[in-house]
Amino acid sequence: MAGTVRLIVRTFSEVCVTVGTVIVLFVVHVLFWTGVRADAAMDGEIGRLQERWSTGPVTDATQGQEKPQQDGSAAEHGPKPYESGKAFAVMYIPRFGGSWAKPVLEGTGTGTLKKGLGHYARTAPLGGTGNFSVAGHRRTYGDPFKDFPELRPGDAVVLTDGATWFTYRIDRKPYRTLPSDTGVLDPVPQKAGFGRPGRYMTLTTCEPEWGHSHRLIAWAHLDATRPVERGKPAALRS
Repeated sequence: MAGTVRLIVRTFSEVCVTVGTVIVLFVVHVLFWTGVRADAAMDGEIGRLQERWSTGPVTDATQGQEKPQQDGSAAEHGPKPYESGKAFAVMYIPRFGGSWAKPVLEGTGTGTLKKGLGHYARTAPLGGTGNFSVAGHRRTYGDPFKDFPELRPGDAVVLTDGATWFTYRIDRKPYRTLPSDTGVLDPVPQKAGFGRPGRYMTLTTCEPEWGHSHRLIAWAHLDATRPVERGKPAALRS
């Protein structure tokens, strides 16, 4: 009888050790390995964009449109046929650190968000009239929006499509809502306080930090545009 009890205890202990090891390995995978792979994927997307932009003038976003001449202007950009799952811009948020730079891809599917930020396909194009809306992971897959709650009114969110720099300015602290609140992506999101059509941006991520029961939303407006050949905008030079 005593031998049987010892066998049961030993077996149970071994099972606990095995389960604990599996849990630890899973946590390492989620916290570390997915981040390593995502960082490599995002760097690769940015590298391919920069290589493409370096081979010649970028005209698909501004063709037929008057190019802006200085910060403070806001040239209209026609709709751009972004290709699903493909990167078309790079986003910089100085509030998140000088080295923070993430590619923006078309679509918000699981595979797309493993490679960077995702543009909601039904929303406005970059720099266009309406609401250019972007989603990103808060945690895992490189933690691109880990510091999302730190955004404050006036913070710059700068993007480039290879031809133009677009500087958006955050209008209010992040807003917490439910995933079903799709009105945050409307061309004129009412809860943002915008009262008329304009060139807006919505950023979305999960809330709480390690969950997805809610969403954090940040709204911004287009503050300035600048041709790439004139150098970086002021928000990235400070």
